[in-house]
Amino acid sequence: MSGGRPLRLTGRDPATGRTLRVSVEDGRIAEVRAMDEPAGLWLAPGLVDLQVNGFAGHDVNGEVDETVVTELVHAVWRAGVTTVVPTVVTAPEERIRAALSAVARARAADPLVAHAIPYVHVEGPFISAEDGPRGVHDPRYIRRADLDEVRRWGDLVGMLTVSPHEDAAIDLIAGAVRLGVRCAIGHTHADPAQITRAVDAGAELATHLGNGAHAVLPRHPNHLWTQLADDRLYAGFIADGHHLPADTFRAMLRAKGIERSHLVSDTTALGGMPAGRYRTAVGGDVELSEDGRLSYVGTPYLAGASRSLADGVATAISMGDLTLSTALRLATANPGRFAGGRGVLRPGAPADLITFAWRPGDTTLDVRTVVVAGTPVVTG
Repeated sequence: MSGGRPLRLTGRDPATGRTLRVSVEDGRIAEVRAMDEPAGLWLAPGLVDLQVNGFAGHDVNGEVDETVVTELVHAVWRAGVTTVVPTVVTAPEERIRAALSAVARARAADPLVAHAIPYVHVEGPFISAEDGPRGVHDPRYIRRADLDEVRRWGDLVGMLTVSPHEDAAIDLIAGAVRLGVRCAIGHTHADPAQITRAVDAGAELATHLGNGAHAVLPRHPNHLWTQLADDRLYAGFIADGHHLPADTFRAMLRAKGIERSHLVSDTTALGGMPAGRYRTAVGGDVELSEDGRLSYVGTPYLAGASRSLADGVATAISMGDLTLSTALRLATANPGRFAGGRGVLRPGAPADLITFAWRPGDTTLDVRTVVVAGTPVVTG
């Protein structure tokens, strides 16, 4: 991490349009000063992605070792993500623990990787086995809630997605929270009362709300309304233009409120890859279209996500009728609250910064410079 000469980065403030100069010392922001001189690029905190299964061919749910994890981190840096939470999905316990071990070794080998990865998100295996809610999770490995298994995973797990459709899962949430693990509701067929009990037990997030659900639900009541209405829950959304229609995204965002919302990419290893047909460890034969839709071959069904969080910010602007500043907040400060308060431009905060080009109508942020803990890792 940066401990040498001070670093200065200049760019336009997305909130005001004024030029800012950020000074960095010892890996942290030392000063943020408004300047009169013009700047061509925007300046913002680095993006914070709480749900990354893989990217650019690197997969934490396949044959994973510390090299794969390190290369994944480097790949998301290039896409503007300075804080990444690797997400391990439903699998046999030994595979989950092997992935966690690989992440731990990668963090131990490189302080910048350790900074970029605050913890691991385990999505499953205690989720609904029903078609629709389980998504692409392998039904062979979905199992009943087991707090002892969570204990065996170790301290690197900081977030757990669980379906509270039975008492054991609600008890698991209470136990996991006592262990210091944040719990999220997702991939569920729980009824509204069970959702409320889960939040009472300590669940505080909703995983990619609006997805991982039955294609057809009762008009009301259903678990989506309950998650939207409960102000104790923070909600993640996939704004890739495929997982949620624009009107659904806008309505959900307004119901939950900007303050309680954040974006996730939920990318698989095919994120950032060329269009074409692929065979994946999770999902089998899939097709990636030119517009980033990842589908099962020969079907209209989604097989995961492929668009980066930088794409998601740009898409959220058009889908949600948002300003650049608000869309960035959904991918920086709001998810950053679950990563030690990252994603902010203020003195004392970690110097995780990006500069980028963007104009209205663009489908992504054109990332030019990336600084992680005060160290430039991408320059352009």
